[in-house]
Amino acid sequence: MMPRGGSGPTITQVAEEAGVSRATVSRVLNGRSTVAADIGERVRQAAERLQYRPNLTARNLSTGRTMTIALVVPDLGNPMFQTILRGLQQAAERDGYSVLVAEAGDVRREAEVVREARNRCDAVVVASPRTGDETLRELLAQVAPVVLINRRTTVPDVATIRVDYAQGMTLLIEHLEAYGHRDFLFLSGPEGSVANRIRRQALETASMSVPGARIRTLDCGSSMSAGYQAADGALASGATALLAFNDLVAFGVLARLNEIGVNVPGDVSVTGFDGIDLARFAVPSLTTVGQRQRDIGAEAWALLLRRITGGAEGGGTLPGMSEPDLVLPPQLVVGDSTGRVPPARVLGGDRAAPGAPAAADGALGQRLGWELDGEEWTLRLGDRLVAAQASGAGMTPVHSPRPHLHPVRTLAGIAMTGTNPTDHRHHYGVSMCSPDVNGTTYWGGRTYVEGRGSTLLANHGRQVLGAAEVEAGGRDLLQPVRWHGHDGRDLLLEQRRLCAFLLPEEEGWALRWRSRLRADAEPVTFASPANRGRVGAGYGGFFWRLPDADETRVLVEEGEGEAAANGSRGAYVIIQRRHGDAWTSLILVQDEQAQGRLDPWFVRATDYVGAGSALAWDHPYSLPLGGSVEFDIVAGVLDRAADAADVARLLAACPAPSEDPAAESAR
Repeated sequence: MMPRGGSGPTITQVAEEAGVSRATVSRVLNGRSTVAADIGERVRQAAERLQYRPNLTARNLSTGRTMTIALVVPDLGNPMFQTILRGLQQAAERDGYSVLVAEAGDVRREAEVVREARNRCDAVVVASPRTGDETLRELLAQVAPVVLINRRTTVPDVATIRVDYAQGMTLLIEHLEAYGHRDFLFLSGPEGSVANRIRRQALETASMSVPGARIRTLDCGSSMSAGYQAADGALASGATALLAFNDLVAFGVLARLNEIGVNVPGDVSVTGFDGIDLARFAVPSLTTVGQRQRDIGAEAWALLLRRITGGAEGGGTLPGMSEPDLVLPPQLVVGDSTGRVPPARVLGGDRAAPGAPAAADGALGQRLGWELDGEEWTLRLGDRLVAAQASGAGMTPVHSPRPHLHPVRTLAGIAMTGTNPTDHRHHYGVSMCSPDVNGTTYWGGRTYVEGRGSTLLANHGRQVLGAAEVEAGGRDLLQPVRWHGHDGRDLLLEQRRLCAFLLPEEEGWALRWRSRLRADAEPVTFASPANRGRVGAGYGGFFWRLPDADETRVLVEEGEGEAAANGSRGAYVIIQRRHGDAWTSLILVQDEQAQGRLDPWFVRATDYVGAGSALAWDHPYSLPLGGSVEFDIVAGVLDRAADAADVARLLAACPAPSEDPAAESAR
C-alpha cells in the first residue's frame, strides 16, 4: 500500500494498515510495553512498509517528553567517556531516545552545565563529577531523574554505577609487587577530582601490605600532554614503577620516555587506569585496570529508563544488578609496560651493584633451582633471582607472543637480557623465535618481503606454554610449547628442557637449553630473510637479546667483531660487556653432537647486542610430517671477561640432562 497524499504517511494510515486503533499505534511507537507483542510487531511492520516517521514535535507536546537524555562528562577527549557514550546511546536509541552530550571542563561550572542539560532533556546521566559532596547532593535532588557514574551519593533514588577504584589499585600494586617493585610514584590527577583522591588513598592502603614500600606523588593532571610534561620529573624521582592517574596520562609518559630512549619496562615500569581500548595500541602496550565485563553506558540507561517511567516501563534492572549503588569489579589488563625491577634498582636487595665483586664465593653451598612464583617459574640461588620465565601471554599480538626468559642476571646482579627495547620492540629476552614457519612469523614485527623490504603483515603466530614440571631437584624445568600459526592452526609441538647449574670457581652460572620441535600437524619449512635475498639476515632459532653496555666485544673462532661473528660456523660465540669498571660475559655454545649439525651464528653488536643460532641461514630447512629438529645450546653467564679457554671449562661443568627430549615428546 502506497502512502496517500503528498505530505507523507499519517498515523491514521498506519492504524488502517495494521488493523488497530490510532491509540494503539501511538503506544507502540512511543515504546510503551502495554501492547501485546504480536500486535506491536504488526504495527511496526506497517510503519516500516509505509515509511512512517512520527512528528516528534507533536509527540513531545502531547506526551510532555522530549525523548532525549543528556550525558555530562568532564572531558570529551577521554576515550573512557566516549565508550560510555556509545553504550548509552545504543541502548537509549532502542527505546526511542536520543542522547545529547555536554562537557563540563571547568569544575566551577559543572553544576550549571548539568542543570542546563536537564532543562532541555527528560533525564541526565552525570559521569565522574568533580563537584564537592554538598553541592552534588543539592544538584542531584534538583535534576532527577538522574544516574551517577563513578561517584557515590546518599541522595534517595539516585542510582550510581561505579568501578571499584580501590580494588583496581590493589590489583596494580599486587602485580608490580610480584615483579619486585617497592618504589612507587603516583602521577596524580586534577586537583579536586574525587577519582584522584580515591585512587591515591587506595594506593597508600594497598602498599601497606608491601614490605619496605615507598609511595610518592607527583602532581600531574588527566591528559596526554600532562603525562608527557611530567615524565622527566617522574624519571628523575628514581621510582621503579610509575602509576598514572589514567591511561591518557600513561600515554603521555610513554611518548616522552620513548623519545628520550628510556626502556619501558627495562628501566622503569608504567601503568595506567581506566582500561580504554587504545591501551593495547600504546608502545609498549599498557598495563592498566578497567571494566570490560559490563557495558556501563547500557547499565546506566536501564536504570535511567526505569526512573523516567516511574518503574512502569524499562523492564526493571538488568540481571544480577543491585541498586541504587552498582559496584563493578575491576580487571587487570597486563601489557608490556610492566616488568621486573632492574637489578641495580632493587630497594634493600641482596644484589651487588655493577662493579661490585662477583658473587661466586657466596654461591658455594647454595641451591640453584627453578621455583614456581605465582604463575611464573623463576630460577633462584637461595633468595636471589637469577632468571625468570615469562609466559608471553600478555605480549602484543604483532610481537608474536612467546614464552621467554627475562630477566636473566649474573650472580652479581647485572642484567643480561633486554625486553621490548626501543630499537626492536619485538625482541624479548631469551626465546625460540623464527621469522618464517610455513608463512607464520614467530619473530615478531615486520617480515622481509622480496621487492618490498620489511613489511608489516598479518602473519604473527603465538607460542603457548603447557603444564610444567621440574626434575633433578629443581635443576631442570620441562615444558611443552605449542606453536600456533597466524590463522590458529597447529604447526609445531616443542618439548623444552632448561637445565641450570653453577660454574665452580668460574664466577658464574650456566643454562643448557634443549628444544625438540616436531611437525606433528603438517610438514613445515623454516625460512629466513636471507633465503629471499637479504644478505646476512639468516636469523631464526635460539636467540638471546642483551641490554646495552658501555662497551661490547664479540669473540668467535674466526676472529673478533660483528663482521667476523655474523654467519660464522664455529661452535661458540662470546660476548663481553663492560659496565663502568666491571665486565660480564655471555658464552653461547652449540652441542653439535646433540643437534646433529652446527648452525651458523646470527650476531649483532653495533645497532644492538644479540646473538643466536640460525637454522635457515643459507637455505630453508624443511621437516616432513612427524619429523623433528633439535636445538641444544649451553649458555654461560659470568661476572668477568671470558675468553676461548672458558668454553672447554663451561662444557666440562655442564651436566647431561636427566632425559632426552626425544623421549619426552613420546609421552
